[in-house]
Amino acid sequence: MVAFTLPKNSKIKPGRHVPAPQGAKGPIKQFKVYRYDPEDGGNPRWDTFDVPTDQVGPMVLDAVIYIKNNLDPTLAFRRSCREGVCGSCAMNIGGRNTLACTHAWADVPGKAISISPLPHMPVVKDLVPDLTMFFAQYASIEPWLHTDTPTPQKEWTQDPQDRAKLDGLYECILCACCSTSCPSYWWNGEKYLGPAALLQAYRWLADSRDEATGERLDNLDDPFKLYRCHTIMNCAQVCPKGLNPAKAIAEIKKMLVERVV
Repeated sequence: MVAFTLPKNSKIKPGRHVPAPQGAKGPIKQFKVYRYDPEDGGNPRWDTFDVPTDQVGPMVLDAVIYIKNNLDPTLAFRRSCREGVCGSCAMNIGGRNTLACTHAWADVPGKAISISPLPHMPVVKDLVPDLTMFFAQYASIEPWLHTDTPTPQKEWTQDPQDRAKLDGLYECILCACCSTSCPSYWWNGEKYLGPAALLQAYRWLADSRDEATGERLDNLDDPFKLYRCHTIMNCAQVCPKGLNPAKAIAEIKKMLVERVV
């Protein structure tokens, strides 16, 4: 029988239980937070924090900020504008990839709310994933306008019908929730571009002002870059902006088929 072993330091161990500050009177909510510091050489752990809900805002990010400010200043996480348009605070909350700044802690079922970094990615520290590969894949689709037309004096014009084709594409904030929820991306992360990069690729293929359709399709016509998508639809289910990367991927495949025919 084959024996499988987990890599060193991959087993998550129980961590500390940090009570609410003395004198806290409001209802207490427990947050089970993933902790990992590669510099100390130890295993990751789950730390549990008691948070008085009357002292925090309604979103999970409010609770995470409270934990850092009042219970454990060593907690590492990313955040920026807190308005759901930057993607910085993407985390796995209660088993679902989402934005901590727009996800209410009251909407997460269970006694304790688990918070961990986005799955599949290497962890820099605590709730901070290493997105180096993710952004390298995004850069590989050359996400800018390609055209040989002389640059206009004011702006590139586009009629309303063509502009409407970009709806559901340009809103992507590159939070990586979709790609890190995709099993195909987990299995082939170094070769498969993933839902986010492919959604962005189709954003430029659908742009009437872009004149590099052939070159863009050539770049994507690859057994792994595009065709590892098996339409599992996790990407569409977790997107905090309500976008559908699977549909964009299907449109790219359709363009490649039509080009051959």
